[in-house]
Amino acid sequence: MAQQKPHQEVVKAMSRTSPTPRDGVMNINAYVPGGHTVEGHANPIVLSANETPLGASSAAIAAYKSLADELHRYPDGSASALRTAIAAAYGLHADRIVCGSGSDELLNLLAQTYLGPGDEAIHTAHGFLVYKIATLAAGATPIVAKETNLTADVDRILEVVSPRTKIVFLANPNNPTGTYMPFEEVRRLRGGLPGNVILVLDAAYGEYVRRNDYEAGLELVATTNNTVMTRTFSKIHGLAALRIGWAYCPPDIASAINRVRGPFNVSAAAIAAGAAAIADKAHVERSIAHNDEWLAWTTRELRALRLEVTESVGNFVLIHFAEEGRHTAPNADGFLKSRGIIMRSTAGYGLHNALRMTIGTGDENQAVIAALREFLDT
Repeated sequence: MAQQKPHQEVVKAMSRTSPTPRDGVMNINAYVPGGHTVEGHANPIVLSANETPLGASSAAIAAYKSLADELHRYPDGSASALRTAIAAAYGLHADRIVCGSGSDELLNLLAQTYLGPGDEAIHTAHGFLVYKIATLAAGATPIVAKETNLTADVDRILEVVSPRTKIVFLANPNNPTGTYMPFEEVRRLRGGLPGNVILVLDAAYGEYVRRNDYEAGLELVATTNNTVMTRTFSKIHGLAALRIGWAYCPPDIASAINRVRGPFNVSAAAIAAGAAAIADKAHVERSIAHNDEWLAWTTRELRALRLEVTESVGNFVLIHFAEEGRHTAPNADGFLKSRGIIMRSTAGYGLHNALRMTIGTGDENQAVIAALREFLDT
């Protein structure tokens, strides 16, 4: 019988190595959110995270504050009040709604539930960065579909579908480009995908779209068993700090996700504030009206400065700068920060010569135009 090593020798041998993450984890580039601070400016103009300039509704704020004396209680693990409010607002079945800590969590839950080693998930070239992160975290392989004019293209997505494809992630409208795919094209995409492939329609900015040929995805979820639509309370509802997202799913997919998600993944305060926010239609309409006015104004003024701006249907614009010389995107970013204005670099999306600007208050938008005019005159 072989003599066992003394305990100290075993520990010493084990200490020569360190824990190793699962394959693929170290290939993830951690998500870097938009900045909110800049040195030398106590109160900068923050237009880096697509937050609404109107803030949350007064009803949502009151609902949030009402939970102050209940912080020792666990939340309702099914978020039933929030799901019921969402269902009432959109005419949906509450049992097909899954709520999460932001739509980011729901995207990750879908990946964890349906992807594994050997599987593939498709996203478009300039799609939301979380799609790749969620795919790699699940041990699967992300596949990039090319875009046409910074817009998702059905044929290019279908070109990269393989027997290993399990999910197609589509941001519609897309962040950071602001472009969108018309509903008939989304329907064509769904029809061209195999039945075992889930089409995930990420409609985080859907409330802002003012186009007759757009539909966020509810119809496809209602009429197919392999489509999921995700939404967020972080944008038009102004509840980014509370991290609330929701997904509308076929019954079988909702059942599967609910087996994976944490039992208390949405806080009691978030449930209460979210239910109040989605019922406050007047606040949503004010937010839409503000964005309609200032998105058009900002786009027009930027183009008057001879800057290229991608046509956007969201609450942000993608501004393109020179490839070289003094007026590049990094130089513009630095200049704006020196004036206390924070935008979002899109280099991580492969758009190195562009900055994304959230539509802010009227004064903030005017300050950006004035600063960019000064920058371009240098």
